[in-house]
Amino acid sequence: MIDFRPARADEAAVLTALCLRSKAVWGYDQAFLDACLPELSMTPENITASHVRVAESGGRVVGVACLEIHGRDAELDKLFVEPSQLGKGVGRALFTWAVETARRSGARALRIDCDPGAVPFYSRMGAEEDGLVPSGSIAGRMLPRMKVRL
Repeated sequence: MIDFRPARADEAAVLTALCLRSKAVWGYDQAFLDACLPELSMTPENITASHVRVAESGGRVVGVACLEIHGRDAELDKLFVEPSQLGKGVGRALFTWAVETARRSGARALRIDCDPGAVPFYSRMGAEEDGLVPSGSIAGRMLPRMKVRL
């Protein structure tokens, strides 16, 4: 059984480690993951300043989503699932929470700058491709931007 709750500031290191393990499923090497560390890191400050939801199973964190609301626009800054939990509905539940939270906050669109490997997941969730954006971690790398109209 999966339980969902707000993240706590003292979980920053645990959540960062989860983000890195989840990112690694796409086959990236350690040098790539090291380059992504600043962008994938969770800090106590961004946990308290954003909407951050945690999925737990048996008292262990198995997923995280970080949502930022900017007026009528929302951004899904992070959505990562423990590799052993992929395909079990954790990501879908976290994505649904993000959409509902953004909608309740008055946002009209949810933007997702995602890994190329995650495009099929977000497409299944109803997001549409909305161009490319530069990676915040790897110079010259472009990432798909997805968008959900709320």
